[in-house]
Amino acid sequence: MHKAGFVNIIGNPNVGKSTLMNAFVGEKLSIITSKAQTTRHRILGIVNGDDFQVVLSDTPGIIKPAYELQSSMMDFVKSAFEDADILVYMVEIGEKELKDEAFFNKITNSKIPVLLLLNKIDGSNQDQLEEQAALWQSKVPNAEFFPISALEGFNVKEVFNRIIELLPDSPPFYPKDQLTDKPERFFVNEKIREKILMHYKKEIPYAVEVDTEEFHEDDNIIRMRSVIMVERETQKGIIIGHKGAALKRVGVEARKDLEKFFDKQIHLELYVKVNKNWRSNQKQLKRFGYNQK
Repeated sequence: MHKAGFVNIIGNPNVGKSTLMNAFVGEKLSIITSKAQTTRHRILGIVNGDDFQVVLSDTPGIIKPAYELQSSMMDFVKSAFEDADILVYMVEIGEKELKDEAFFNKITNSKIPVLLLLNKIDGSNQDQLEEQAALWQSKVPNAEFFPISALEGFNVKEVFNRIIELLPDSPPFYPKDQLTDKPERFFVNEKIREKILMHYKKEIPYAVEVDTEEFHEDDNIIRMRSVIMVERETQKGIIIGHKGAALKRVGVEARKDLEKFFDKQIHLELYVKVNKNWRSNQKQLKRFGYNQK
């Protein structure tokens, strides 16, 4: 028999959801930074074996939305409950609660298998680990509990093996050579956005969206033209930097990562445009792949 199913990863911001999915898939599909709200979309990563297909879903961290973009991000989280065959609920050492009580109730009343992963245990001692394990096992008694370190790989293989055991019998949902449901341009946009999250402070990374307008692939090189959208003229100046130095750094670092991702030479052109209040504009959000209801 062949097994296949959707395994959806949810939790608060910065608990390590993207790190875990990338560890399962073996590819850097989700961007990872120390900043909250790094993941904005629901990203599928597909792991295939001879007799199984695991369709993993990385979702934005659970927050209380403050504007339209964040509301759309939470819609992606809600959708993760609707098609899951297995739910992976991630918390980290020191965490005491989920930020949205309604989501927490959905987890504790789930009719499907729930795996509760306590992440970042490499930064804890034995007493703290035992205290946190007891806390979360009492809060989510319907879940199977695993202490893990997604970054160090501790217990990651054991969790994945348990996922395979829990998968329902089913033919594959996607072709066996497919790694993700996202198009190539999506990963170009995310790689550029990752560099912006790394190098800019305060509001700047959250006011940015990236749109790859051109993507031409030849035998030996891919030529790309991407636009960085900001909400105000002052943000545009900060992104570009003195004599264009800041923008150049983003371009150089993104190009190097994209060459590894695509295993080809990359020619990347970057531009910056002002798109006023795009985070609160329904039409713009739909254009960037949000608000898909």
